[in-house]
Amino acid sequence: MFRSTLIKAGSIKAGLILASLLALAACGSHKAADTDAANPAPAEQPAQAKQKTVFDDQLKALEKAKAVEKQLQEDKEKRDKAMQEQGG
Repeated sequence: MFRSTLIKAGSIKAGLILASLLALAACGSHKAADTDAANPAPAEQPAQAKQKTVFDDQLKALEKAKAVEKQLQEDKEKRDKAMQEQGG
């Protein structure tokens, strides 16, 4: 008698677990499909304003340094070209 009670209790637990998993799986799949349709791909979304980060000041300084370096390189090339034309 005790053994048949354990089997019934085990099958009830298994049935509840199975039903719960099926309910969760069913709910999850519909939400994912709705979410994909509602949210377009990132390429299709309009450009959003860039958020300020702690690195913005450093990045700005780095960009400025690169611009200065480029200007110095161009000036050096002009001086070198002028020296070559003068025969130096």
